[in-house]
Amino acid sequence: MATQITPGLPQTYRALLLKSRRDPYDIEVVTKPMPQAGPGSVVIRILGANVLTYSDQIYTGSRPYPYPTPFTPGCSAIGRVSSVGPDATTLQPSQLVFFDLFIRGRDNPDSLILSGVFDGLNAASKKLMAGEWRNSTYAEYAKVPLENCFPLNESLLLGSPADGGLGYRETDLLYLSKLAVVFGGLRDVDVRAGETVVIVPATGAFGGAAVLAALAMGAQVIAMGRNQEALEKVKALDRNGRIRTVHNSGDVEVDIQELTKYGPLDVFFDISPENASNSTHFKSCIRSLRRGGRFSMMGAPKEVSLPVYVMMHNDITFKGKWMYTPDDVRFVIKLAERGFVKLGEAGDIQTVGKFALEEFADAFAAGAKMSGPWLQTVIVP
Repeated sequence: MATQITPGLPQTYRALLLKSRRDPYDIEVVTKPMPQAGPGSVVIRILGANVLTYSDQIYTGSRPYPYPTPFTPGCSAIGRVSSVGPDATTLQPSQLVFFDLFIRGRDNPDSLILSGVFDGLNAASKKLMAGEWRNSTYAEYAKVPLENCFPLNESLLLGSPADGGLGYRETDLLYLSKLAVVFGGLRDVDVRAGETVVIVPATGAFGGAAVLAALAMGAQVIAMGRNQEALEKVKALDRNGRIRTVHNSGDVEVDIQELTKYGPLDVFFDISPENASNSTHFKSCIRSLRRGGRFSMMGAPKEVSLPVYVMMHNDITFKGKWMYTPDDVRFVIKLAERGFVKLGEAGDIQTVGKFALEEFADAFAAGAKMSGPWLQTVIVP
């Protein structure tokens, strides 16, 4: 079976090229030969790619993520298939797809990279990003692994509500990437309908996504955080009486009283930033869990003091989780297509900026300024 190609593809395309870590950015827009799809790969035309809140730190080197240089940075993306290799069995040229940046080694499950962001923690991972998957999605076209492209029901997701569609824009679909991350942690501890899940902090980019995800899974949510104004924004989303809010006061005993007003908790989901190592919420939330409760930690604190004695005597399950599985991505897409998770304006999700390749510095600056839940910034080549 031959490679299938969309007719009329150009011979060249434009892409960002990061040449070195430097402040200001050592990045420029370059013209490159069109990549060719081979076995196990797909070339997609990029319709929009996510910008992380800390992209500015990654690409200047102030946040020391490892990656090879020079390379084309990027993130998860929405695109259309331009060409597929001879072993593709489902994907077709012009098909709308979600590209997942979490690439795994096919012959080694410990080889893990984030396309355009991070080349992993071992030699096998670094080989993935040093060679075949070096370049990512801040470009007009990108060659990506076949298995990282997930088909989307275009007529349903982008179709007019008058015709039974959901009426989303292409860039609205980029929020699937944040949802995939938090579904990874929530599904890892088997959140069930009717359970009570406390999410901390519920007011940030991923914490806000976790609120939406837990609601879609049928749970009652306790949103906890320090920013009272942001908590009120989360509470305003409550259309079915399933969101409670608790202010993180810093007093463990006071916070336990507030948390347990709603009964013993089933699940504690943490997605704290690196600077939260000394936060008291770890103790207050764990001590509020029921016997046999579960604790999913997806946050980034380097060291945390946990009430191990309480966890042991109450049979608390603790699971650390980095990212998610391909099944988690399929699950998120299915929930979006069935309307259990709302995207775009219907889900109170705001795209604060859309930027061309030449505007990469403005895009990274806009991403860094995002503060609060349900916000995204995108690069649209």
